[in-house]
Amino acid sequence: MTPIPDLPTPAALIDVPCMQHNIARMQQRMEALGVKFRPHVKTSKSLPVVQAQMAAGARGITVSTLKEAEQFFAAGIADILYAVAIAPAKLPQVLQLRRQGCDLKIITDSAAGARAIAGFCAEQGEALEAWIEIDVDGHRSGIPPEADALLEVGRILHEGGALLGGVMAHAGSSYAHDEPEALRAIAEQERSGTVRAAERLRLAGLPCPAVSVGSTPTALSAVDLHGVTEVRAGVYVFFDLVMHNVGVCAASDIALSVLTTVIGHQEEKGWAIVDAGWMAMSGDRGTKQQKHDFHYGQVCTETGEPVAGYVLAAANQEHGIVCREQGEVDREIATRFPLGTRLRILPNHACATAAQFPEYHAVLAGGEVQAWPRFYGW
Repeated sequence: MTPIPDLPTPAALIDVPCMQHNIARMQQRMEALGVKFRPHVKTSKSLPVVQAQMAAGARGITVSTLKEAEQFFAAGIADILYAVAIAPAKLPQVLQLRRQGCDLKIITDSAAGARAIAGFCAEQGEALEAWIEIDVDGHRSGIPPEADALLEVGRILHEGGALLGGVMAHAGSSYAHDEPEALRAIAEQERSGTVRAAERLRLAGLPCPAVSVGSTPTALSAVDLHGVTEVRAGVYVFFDLVMHNVGVCAASDIALSVLTTVIGHQEEKGWAIVDAGWMAMSGDRGTKQQKHDFHYGQVCTETGEPVAGYVLAAANQEHGIVCREQGEVDREIATRFPLGTRLRILPNHACATAAQFPEYHAVLAGGEVQAWPRFYGW
């Protein structure tokens, strides 16, 4: 176990007590609202993180790739929702996991997708469980709750030999807001639209046992989840600067950071050059359209205290530029951050930054550091 001062940089650090606080906060909220919680593990893709979520009370997981499903099932987690519309070519992989005992659910949002699933089920003599994705806000994918296509897709699945397991929605538009009242309204829109879709299926004589909703902002803003059976959220486990700007966490709640080293200066420009570029931070500029643009990340000391007014303002592949965020030239930059200074950078998007690293360095309460691997691939 390598102590933080001896870690090679750049390195992805997890503040484990902070992460545990985030996990407990979400789990307690879901229990108070009376729903099952199914975390989205695409953020961490790491078994120790997910084991902490399960130990806190999570029931089942959400994945974004079948590789995640395979890895977590091999680790003993069987209740899995693959929350990306299934590509027909991946159905044999789904069937293989199901036959091994994995309770894997897939989703679709079209008649064509439903026909592919039903046809495969008939061909294989197996009933895959499929959920219908509902579009509650026009953000990305899904069928609107009142659309005729909802019942068409439900009938194709149910009558074609698949198991119609329920409906699910993701209110991704919540990321574009930062007022509590607006977030509560979007959470209610997500809830009511998904519950309405379930009601329409049931009124048509079709089964719909699961009603699944979720995003980190709506999960932390919902007041009432009547009619919902489970909630999904992912980035809450680490949080990030986008979520800070949305208003659902403080900077002190951000559990993921990138450890970096000052490797040079351009004093006349007020720049300190660090060894964390976009290959370490990712190219995600998710705060650019928000009220506070952190560029590529918030600068912190090696021990994690934010350095007010300093950001990772620009990034090349392996170089990052630390400077004043408003463009003022700090002529004392080399004195403030001497060569060899170690800094931490808080990320815009935890999922994207985490994906740049093969492992995390998990910092425990006593300062002990453990290496936690993460999964790759599709």
